Amino acid sequence: MNKRRNHDTGFKARVALEALKGERKVSELAAEYGVHPTMIHQWKKSLLYGAADIFERGGKTA
Repeated sequence: MNKRRNHDTGFKARVALEALKGERKVSELAAEYGVHPTMIHQWKKSLLYGAADIFERGGKTA
């Protein structure tokens, strides 16, 4: 049985940004990085929904 891998936030952000660019298909990115395409879609969705928090005033958010 395979062991679950924990990816760091930098890796997730890098892969999600590549998916957002749309230069390559998600299946190609999944094969290159060894990640399931569903995970890439989830990271991409998280990036889109959380992007507005970067520009909030008042410093960092919790």
